[in-house]
Amino acid sequence: MEWIGLTFGYSMVSALVPVVNAELYLVGLMTRQPQLAWWLVGLAAAAGQMVGKLVYYYAGRGTLRLPARLRRRSERQSTGRWSRRLDRFQQTCHARPVWTAGVLLVSASVGLPPYLAIALLAGVGRVPLPTFLVTGLVGRFARFGAIAASPGLINGWWF
Repeated sequence: MEWIGLTFGYSMVSALVPVVNAELYLVGLMTRQPQLAWWLVGLAAAAGQMVGKLVYYYAGRGTLRLPARLRRRSERQSTGRWSRRLDRFQQTCHARPVWTAGVLLVSASVGLPPYLAIALLAGVGRVPLPTFLVTGLVGRFARFGAIAASPGLINGWWF
């Protein structure tokens, strides 16, 4: 059970710090600990990632107070072109919830566009938290479950 907790923590850190690679960790873990259930490892990694991505989601919503360099400009300064684009993006997210959920799901499972950016944009677009969490957890589980299962599949196939 300690490996599951470690996987959760490592995945949470990898969600916050992009250079920490969760995929590489999962392949290494499952190669060294093949007795672990791939689906449990994938679920722990997906849950850890989603906890970490919540930071970006809430930062996009403006709920989290960011360092001064990363904060939004005052309302007086935010009437320009980017402000209008963000308003239009928010309207699109609310007008097309199925499209929004699809983009979230694809990004969470495939990684294109990068899920970190999508998590931030989901907050900016005021995507409902349950939609963000469910699509992210399903997509991340599909991704990390497949990665966690891959060393066992390759070992079984070759030997």
